[in-house]
Amino acid sequence: MESKHFLFVSADAALITDLAWQVHREGHDVKYYIEAESDREIGDGFVPKTDDWRAEVDWADVVVFDDIWVGSDVGTGELAQELRERGTAVVGGTPNTDRLEEDRGYAMEILEDHGVDTIDHHVFEDFDAGIRHVRENPAPYVVKPLGEVQNVKRLLYVGNEDDGSDVVDVLGAYKKAWGHRMKGFQLQRKVEGVEIAICGFFNGERFVDQVNFNFEHKKLFPGNIGPSTGEMGTSMFWGGRNELFEETFGKLEGWLGEEGYVGSIDINCIVNENGIYPLEFTPRFGYPTIALQEESIESSTGEFFYDLAHGNDPELAVHGGYQVGVRVVLPPFPFDDEKTYDENSRNGAVVFQTESRAGIHLEDTKNVDGQWRVAGESGMPVVVTGKGETMRAAREQAYDRIDDIAMPNMYYRDDIGERWIDGDGDRLLAWGYLGPGGE
Repeated sequence: MESKHFLFVSADAALITDLAWQVHREGHDVKYYIEAESDREIGDGFVPKTDDWRAEVDWADVVVFDDIWVGSDVGTGELAQELRERGTAVVGGTPNTDRLEEDRGYAMEILEDHGVDTIDHHVFEDFDAGIRHVRENPAPYVVKPLGEVQNVKRLLYVGNEDDGSDVVDVLGAYKKAWGHRMKGFQLQRKVEGVEIAICGFFNGERFVDQVNFNFEHKKLFPGNIGPSTGEMGTSMFWGGRNELFEETFGKLEGWLGEEGYVGSIDINCIVNENGIYPLEFTPRFGYPTIALQEESIESSTGEFFYDLAHGNDPELAVHGGYQVGVRVVLPPFPFDDEKTYDENSRNGAVVFQTESRAGIHLEDTKNVDGQWRVAGESGMPVVVTGKGETMRAAREQAYDRIDDIAMPNMYYRDDIGERWIDGDGDRLLAWGYLGPGGE
């Protein structure tokens, strides 16, 4: 494929740096725009930048939006829709697909309208009404904030008590501490099983045949304890349109086609022997999921997204085994503490003990005269990936690569992928949902 022009747009925080770098390394012309002033140094020295993305639209063969947020508001779907109406090829959503993430109640309505089973759930705008509901219907619940505050990942709470008493206590605390910012919340009945996300790539009309199945590790510490971070690591593999796909995205393919959605879309589910129960949508790239997907794509990444944005049927060759990605972080992640960041992390060197950069993916990083340095303010410099014929082999490669990185104060989870080895894989196979086998 001849060189194409790709415009990457981070209308809020910088998230898509690694994909822009990958496409740039494949020989395409890239320009990258970052709205958040605190993040504008991210990617410096790796990818060419622009200060005005709108001025570059006519230059671009493809415009890629990395998230649904424009500052503190949802809005890239509207921008993408406007560009498509002008004839621009875009990887991005629509106002309605943005709403799948921002409005959990709406997301459940869309699922139910298309015949997808959902877990018992209720949306509340009043804390006292939510507390009353739990007391009248005692059970374990998951508390999911709505609106802009849902980005504060540590506010998601998974209840443990059968009578819901811990959820009542948490809602009471949230009312005092977050009542002025939390416009509402969803209470979702807790279901036991294996948590798995189904991720597909949509070209405006249909899904690409290769389907990605991934397992998120959201808590900060090994053993899935500590505050929620958004994501500390991911394990995954690729498959076809199996039952997991057909019972979820298979039923939504027509609706997404009517919307004209283009890009990656993910639905996180709880699966058990009784059924498949969607939890939430990610109608955009996932992070660090996209870095791990890049690692496992064996065909041209740039050509794939060019074809996807132009409504073609793109070829996608992927690694046939398993993949593991680990987010390597620095203080004060996942919290905001400028003093701690300044003292421990800002502008820190990312030191490699070998010449190889295989499996090393950018997050909040810049390149200064050949030296990788920490950038931005979040303390998430790199994602390290590995792959293998078994999940165990993929884990070993990823953690061997981490051993070759030296950064003072760095930390990461050392158990990414263990859940599959310890039984999640066997359970999914026993329930008849998917393959492949192996450890």
